[in-house]
Amino acid sequence: MTATIPFRPPAARPELSDREVEVLVAWLVSDSKREVTERLFLADSTVSTYIQRVRSKYEAVGRPARTKVRLLLRALEDGHITLDDL
Repeated sequence: MTATIPFRPPAARPELSDREVEVLVAWLVSDSKREVTERLFLADSTVSTYIQRVRSKYEAVGRPARTKVRLLLRALEDGHITLDDL
């Protein structure tokens, strides 16, 4: 008897802009938002705004990411970052 694996449709992937992905990845590999601001020449509030937009877009497609770890998992799942990048 063969086990049947139930079909699971692919997870919805939000449309992130190139800049949103750039800020997200920089934030994921950094220890603080301050590092991101210095690397990308952005204000603290701008980094926070980008991260909040990304979180909102994941929420909108039913894949909430309320923590940095969840955002990392989503970025890995969606191919925005690899383990080698970490």
